[in-house]
Amino acid sequence: MSFRVVPDTNVLIATRKSPSPTSPTRELFERWIRGEFTLLYSLDTIVEYLCKFRELGLDPLEARLLLTEIAAIGELVSISTFHEQFYPKDPEDIAFLLCATNGEASHLVTYDSDFDPVKSRYSFLVCTPLEFLRQLRCY
Repeated sequence: MSFRVVPDTNVLIATRKSPSPTSPTRELFERWIRGEFTLLYSLDTIVEYLCKFRELGLDPLEARLLLTEIAAIGELVSISTFHEQFYPKDPEDIAFLLCATNGEASHLVTYDSDFDPVKSRYSFLVCTPLEFLRQLRCY
C-alpha cells in the first residue's frame, strides 16, 4: 500500500515542539524523511503553515527549514476541484481537505477534532499521528 498523507498544521507544530524524542509526531516526520510515505502539500497548506507558525512564535529559521524540506521532498498538489459536499466547521481546515481530495490522499493526519463530524464522508482516513503510525508500522 502506498501512503499519501496530508499533515495538518498542528501535527507539524507538535513535531517541532515535542520535548520527547519518541513522540508519534517525531516518528512520523522521521519516517517521511526516510521515504516511507509521500507527504502532500498545496500552496494553500503552505500559507496556512506559515500563518500558524508565525502566530505561535515558531522560530522563523526553523519554520523556513521545515517548509524547505516539505517543498524539496513532498509532493505539490494542484487544486483543481474546489467544491466538496461536506466541510469541517473551521474554514482554515478547508485547505487540508482540498489538498487531500485533490491529491488522492490515503490519510489526513491531525489532532483537530473539527474534522470529526465529516471524517467518515471521504475516501481518505482522517486520523491522529499515532493511528497513522500504527498502520504504517505494519508495512
